[in-house]
Amino acid sequence: MNNSKLKGRTRAQESSSAIERIYITMRHLFNRGFYKPMGVSGETLREALLLLRPEIYGSIAEEKAEIDGLLYVIDRLPIGIEQCRFINLTSDEGYSKSHFEPIIPPKRRRNCYRIDDEQMNIEITRGRSDIYDILTHLTFLFIESHKICRRVLINEQGDTIRDWEKLETAVLKNKKLAQDEREVAISHAATILGRTFEEVLDVYNTFSTKKNPERFLQIIYWLGKLALREEVQGEKRAITFSPVLRERIGHHIHGEIWANNIKRILKENNLLHRPIHIISANMHSVMNSIFAPIALAKEAKDKDELEIFEALSKESSKTYQDKVFKAAQKCGMIYIKDESGANINVQIFDTAKIDFTRSSFNFNEDLKEEEKPVLFVMDYAFGEQAYETIDEFLKPYKPNGKSEFLNICSVSVMGKAGILEGGKGDIMIPSAHIFEGTADNYPFENELKKADLGGEGLEVFEGSMITVLGTSLQNKDILKFFHESTWNVVGLEMEGAHYQKAVQSASRIRRSISKDVKVRYAYYASDNPLETGSTLASGGLGTSGVKPTYLITQKILEQIFNS
Repeated sequence: MNNSKLKGRTRAQESSSAIERIYITMRHLFNRGFYKPMGVSGETLREALLLLRPEIYGSIAEEKAEIDGLLYVIDRLPIGIEQCRFINLTSDEGYSKSHFEPIIPPKRRRNCYRIDDEQMNIEITRGRSDIYDILTHLTFLFIESHKICRRVLINEQGDTIRDWEKLETAVLKNKKLAQDEREVAISHAATILGRTFEEVLDVYNTFSTKKNPERFLQIIYWLGKLALREEVQGEKRAITFSPVLRERIGHHIHGEIWANNIKRILKENNLLHRPIHIISANMHSVMNSIFAPIALAKEAKDKDELEIFEALSKESSKTYQDKVFKAAQKCGMIYIKDESGANINVQIFDTAKIDFTRSSFNFNEDLKEEEKPVLFVMDYAFGEQAYETIDEFLKPYKPNGKSEFLNICSVSVMGKAGILEGGKGDIMIPSAHIFEGTADNYPFENELKKADLGGEGLEVFEGSMITVLGTSLQNKDILKFFHESTWNVVGLEMEGAHYQKAVQSASRIRRSISKDVKVRYAYYASDNPLETGSTLASGGLGTSGVKPTYLITQKILEQIFNS
């Protein structure tokens, strides 16, 4: 028993050490300005990732290719990156004003530009977490590409197996394949990947797009092609960091522009000194919670609110979504589309302009106008960007050198997180945020309690949450340690410690906001990385995320309106 515990602990310590090495190496390579991922300079990164074996990357340490992990990564990187030898990470350096068309990955809000056949530029405006995220995914991609290379390469002269030649013929046709042609190509791809025909067939369509139905074959081909050129011809792939990015990173440049623009708009609308409640959430749950019953009164007849919210979450419900958006605008909602590069849009709701008698919320109409709350809803930040944006927003507004302090009454954070007990859709209520890889921990009094969210058919867990350096770097051993040790960790996410760090520094040290500011944190489970088949790579939440999203949102709003 003791030996078993010691063994598990040792593996957790190895994993923790691997994560630390990954981040130290990434910082070193960033400061250096360039590196070759499959060369000597990238060796430490590769070795640490293979030692860590994160759950999201599945079989990365095995000879067979990892397909689910590949889909997860490809969705977060720009289309065509597998064809590029040179990847250049830049700051916002004016490419939006050029002829280059921005490429935005489906699952990450970042602008990317295909400069030529061999080069992809990726714009970094969301801080170091964005760099860590990209470098981790690229390391996985290059490791997988060399697995393909090893399976198809026969000798040092560059001769390849028959399956590779057949795959190349299918891909270079550059056209939609007939079903029989596709299945022949899939058969060859399965052999190359060390997977069964059925496994490849099952994921084939998930990679496809309307413009490119054969995208899976092309990704496998180009990953292998560049790895072969690297191995046989010495044409090394390289990742570079632009001088401007290296100069700007960590200086809150985008966060400062973002915050000052919002404070200017609040000032212009006489809202700067009203009671302000910050809510970090998505761009629909607060708006829908207040205005869906108003805008969709006829459609909501004989239906409960959850049915309406589920309908609004579907892509096919654009007509309903537009009606709610227009109803919100008529009631004074200010929508601020981000132009700072932070990629965080904002909605501002002045409750003095909302007729709550038509909504499902109780609201104290006896309050004077200057006492009525202003809801400041910001889209999700990414990792360290949460500190950059909130830290800047909580500073006094100084348009003419004179400080104007904001009346910040509460900060609420509603988001997705990995859960360590329970399943997708369940809820976590943190009592503290622990910052992974450091001694930093942030205990706080959470206004949201387990009792507030219980009794709704969802499991609710209360305890500490760990703010990880990257969700793609977690493995079962280190997560089990956090969950089973006295840290009592119930889940993991990427922003909590950064939000709380900004709130505490503003309220306790800088005194730019009241020390009595209230905080609310609640997360719903997007995955359980301790369960096989329940990681982020296994797919999205679907409609199972609707109920916890709106339950948390409504509890946050109820507390704000009744405070």
